[in-house]
Amino acid sequence: MRLNTFTDYSLRTLIYLALKDTSLVTRREIAGAHEISDNHLMKVVNFLSRQGYIETTRGKGGGMRLARAPEKINIGKVVHDCESDIPLIVCFKCNSRTQDNNSCRLNGVCALKGLLSEAHQAMYKTLERYTLADLLVKKTAMQRRLGLKVG
Repeated sequence: MRLNTFTDYSLRTLIYLALKDTSLVTRREIAGAHEISDNHLMKVVNFLSRQGYIETTRGKGGGMRLARAPEKINIGKVVHDCESDIPLIVCFKCNSRTQDNNSCRLNGVCALKGLLSEAHQAMYKTLERYTLADLLVKKTAMQRRLGLKVG
């Protein structure tokens, strides 16, 4: 299973904000630290704000920070929120009674859907055991790698 880029960038954004504690951070700062597109981060930041993971302040001196402590941000929930609209495979978005040009002809008679669904649920069950704080075990090393002041 593979997480999409949107989920990857969402997790990177949350990690960066957690490493900065309560300081306001700009999108450009995160994009530069992770060497990713600022334009892609625009959608990510908007999403994370709407979901209540971050709070944003507009204008001069504005930026973003975590809306709650890293211990209160569940990684499984973040991933699920980011990935919930994307079916794992085509048969996840249809049932055995509906067939269209984009559906699998084996839908309803193939065991693959059930097997992948079980694996998908196991992945979320594992991720739900962790919070954003759990990802920061090597906080100082992470801060150094991203060019942040340590201490």
